[in-house]
Amino acid sequence: MGMRLLKSWVLLGVCGMVLGCAGSSTSKDQGFLHVSLGAEPSFLNPVLHSDSASSSVSGLIFNGLMKVDEHLDLVPDLAESYTISPDGKRYTFKLRQNIRFHDGHLLTAEDVIYTFAMVQDPKTNTVRRSGYMINGVPIEFIQVDDFTIQAILPEPFAPFLSSMGMGILPQHLLHDQDINTSPFNRNPIGTGPFKFVEWRSSQYVKLLKNDDYFDKEAQVDGILMKIIPDANTARLSIQNGDIDIQDSVQAKDVPLLNAKAHLALYDYYSLSYTYMGFNLSKPPFTDRRFRLAVSHAINRDAIVRSVLKGYGRPTLLPSTEELWSYPTDLSKIHVFGYNPDKSKALIEEMGYVFNPESGYYEKDGVPLSFTLLTNKGNKYREKTAQIIQRFMQNVGVKVSIQLMEWSSFIKVTTDPTAFEAIMSGWGLGIDPDGYSIWHSSQHGSGFNFIGYNNPRVDRLLEAGRRETVISKRQAIYAQVYQNITYDVPYYFLYQGKAISAVNRRVKGIIETPGPLGIIDDISDIYLDP
Repeated sequence: MGMRLLKSWVLLGVCGMVLGCAGSSTSKDQGFLHVSLGAEPSFLNPVLHSDSASSSVSGLIFNGLMKVDEHLDLVPDLAESYTISPDGKRYTFKLRQNIRFHDGHLLTAEDVIYTFAMVQDPKTNTVRRSGYMINGVPIEFIQVDDFTIQAILPEPFAPFLSSMGMGILPQHLLHDQDINTSPFNRNPIGTGPFKFVEWRSSQYVKLLKNDDYFDKEAQVDGILMKIIPDANTARLSIQNGDIDIQDSVQAKDVPLLNAKAHLALYDYYSLSYTYMGFNLSKPPFTDRRFRLAVSHAINRDAIVRSVLKGYGRPTLLPSTEELWSYPTDLSKIHVFGYNPDKSKALIEEMGYVFNPESGYYEKDGVPLSFTLLTNKGNKYREKTAQIIQRFMQNVGVKVSIQLMEWSSFIKVTTDPTAFEAIMSGWGLGIDPDGYSIWHSSQHGSGFNFIGYNNPRVDRLLEAGRRETVISKRQAIYAQVYQNITYDVPYYFLYQGKAISAVNRRVKGIIETPGPLGIIDDISDIYLDP
């Protein structure tokens, strides 16, 4: 995953695809914090990006109306205060009146109204629109005065405050431009603790401290985020002192890095999981029997032991144990355990015949096969793909592995015809709303790129958004997970512990990190001379 220096990403429900963790950089500046970034960003515009690398950068440049504190509670950020009407359908936000964008322009209610109008505009290429629509009806944002806005909801909407973490854009710079193609997307101007300076593709993104920041001022002069997609290169960089923080240490590298006196290591469970997703519009994945066969063919526990080396656990459903919505009773969750004989029986039930000469099941002389895509540089996923390939071969299914650069990998998910199976991960928000991933309306416009369509799940997801009582929401999402696991649209793999290596010159790190990582507030971080 990209470097998590701020917590804005957890507000938006789904941050986007999670990375694993070289290029050249500028000379070492003792006043700058040097960190690794696991992939090339896509857009430095919070309305447009859908990946964690971009989110890691833009979270330092932009602020939302709300943010998450270290206790996973929502607190005001650009907003000074807010009130909620008794019927839960009208939110009034009072903005701080001393906030300026990095170009000196005063932030007002106009900027907030503009930002949400862009998210709701069908012409905007955003996957976040569903967070600002309720059953197809857009939330109405009204300017009351220069520093007050109201949000009028057609009905109560439990995830609403979480969606207020959206970074606010400068209306005066973008109002006459096409937001999808604007140069702003590579040269952003926000209100955050750091100003954008430079983005050199495949090398680094450079940020400078915002001396006029409205909140606590950063204690570092800037941040150099080095783009290092390859985990081994990142390890060498932290080992040699070229970077100060590596946020995606591989489990196999822990003993080596622990032996380095200048490094401290931290591990924690983050709000993310890894999965293998199936294109539900492409045979053989259109047949649930084959998806079941895949589930029975793979030994999830063996993958966790082999790949994560004890730094992780199996994932059984689309959530994490760190969230309040995680089911306390897993008896109704469908876990199709390792059973190769059952896998073969399901394949034969589909009409395939085993060919002992080729070692694969065939139909009309064509071997049963699929291609599994994942991103280059993520050693966990590369190794997991190889293990899956072997497990599937054991039940007579041929799997080809294709590794892709991150930018190409992201593009594949926007084209339903471009893949058969894909291995990736989700970074989740503090709210359990999974509408953008699982609702059928989000195929082609949201994160539901596999084409999942279950009317009952659609209704449950809609109900989960309307319900505001926590206990009732827990019951709703337990049913969501029960239905999804029965349908097997994903093979849920694992939740790996995030392991961070930190140069001991970096001070202000949380000694016992929670799910949001090793840094609570970037302003707490300072460097030894």
